[in-house]
Amino acid sequence: MNANPQYASTPFIDTSTPAVVFKLDQNVMHHGGLGVIRSLGRLGVPVYGVHEARWAPAAHSRYLRGRYVWRPDPSDTALLIAGLSQLADRIGRPAVLITTDDAGAIFLAEHGDQLRGQYLFPAPAPDLPRKLAGKYSMSQLCGELGVPCPRAAVPDSVEAALDFAAESGFPLIAKLTTPWQAAGLRSTSIVGAPAELADLYSSAREAGAGLMLQEFIPGGSGNDWFFHGYCDSQSACRPAFTGVKQRSYPAHAGLTSLGRSTPNIRLRDEMTALLARLRYRGIIDLDLRFDPRDDQYKLLDFNPRLGAQFRLFRSSAGVDVVTAQYLDLTGQPIPRGDQLSGRGYLVENYDPIAAVSYWRSHELGFRSWIASMRTVDEVAWFAQDDLRPFGLMCLRMAWRLASRPAARHSRPAIVSSPQFWPGRGRVAAGADSLLRRGVESFTPASGPRIGEGGA
Repeated sequence: MNANPQYASTPFIDTSTPAVVFKLDQNVMHHGGLGVIRSLGRLGVPVYGVHEARWAPAAHSRYLRGRYVWRPDPSDTALLIAGLSQLADRIGRPAVLITTDDAGAIFLAEHGDQLRGQYLFPAPAPDLPRKLAGKYSMSQLCGELGVPCPRAAVPDSVEAALDFAAESGFPLIAKLTTPWQAAGLRSTSIVGAPAELADLYSSAREAGAGLMLQEFIPGGSGNDWFFHGYCDSQSACRPAFTGVKQRSYPAHAGLTSLGRSTPNIRLRDEMTALLARLRYRGIIDLDLRFDPRDDQYKLLDFNPRLGAQFRLFRSSAGVDVVTAQYLDLTGQPIPRGDQLSGRGYLVENYDPIAAVSYWRSHELGFRSWIASMRTVDEVAWFAQDDLRPFGLMCLRMAWRLASRPAARHSRPAIVSSPQFWPGRGRVAAGADSLLRRGVESFTPASGPRIGEGGA
């Protein structure tokens, strides 16, 4: 693991304010929420999680103080407000609220004012997260601002889709315009032939989902970049991190399965300038591809929330984007530090599957795959100090693979009211004793330092 002597000089922090990890996407295998739980829980923050099932892997982290099993209807605003208020009442004090999916971020931006007294979270313009998360609305906004992005269109018929493909050429990228509203469909696909495009368009129409077609930008995996950052109330982005997506699942069109922290000053400055123009506030995850044809980084996806691989990035002061948001929202300074370069991050349940696709296309060999894993500093699930989530993930993946031929995927039944289960987590000893006495904060000498704890 990377180490830095600055860890020893970073300030103590007040971890007495609780945190709640919240999402509306019913994806039990989402590893970003587990990363939040570990990042804050290792510092001593009392962390509570909202999970779709009691046996969700992340729900069994040792760093959780409490677990809420809740599967609300994402379209029922009143239900969401009531459920989150119920959670806040049980916690008994204002908590930092961290969303890990687009639907949650959009909900908080548009309806979060009713929760301001109970939770702490960023306040972007109410219409901005929906506009940014929407694939075509983001593309239109890029055109208005002069931000480089691939050419895109939303065809209104199969014939129009084939016309766009004839003009752009195959392969091309197909994306659901509002993926948070289309459960069960793949949000991004690479389309290689007219018949495949016609089938995909018909499936989207049958599901009532919009489909955007996007020009495919040529280039190898070294051209795929992402940007993670946190913007404060003045839209100043600090920290700001850049990295390379080396493999993804599904291959070339999915989540990062192997990534590396790679400082890129040009890209960092371009993206922080864009966020300032947008007056963005909160955590951000951007996907970009470098186009060698015109020497530009082109914005592919703008995610107004946490990126699942955020723990790839850490500053020399021990700060990631989640820690930065927690410190800022609780009125504490964010320690300055440089991006740690070269860190590798692997999603161990998806990368072996992705590697098979890269092998079939002659882009990866067995030895090079093994060599790439030896350079990994952090993985999504396995942690020596928190083993249960990894074990449950393995069991769920085995069951998924074994039952896939006969499985019929359906959305889990709605659970309208959060059901509370105690967690195994405990805050740091100094903070815990003060919380029991009802003290709102503790002296700096008793708090943990940023960068302490597990990896």
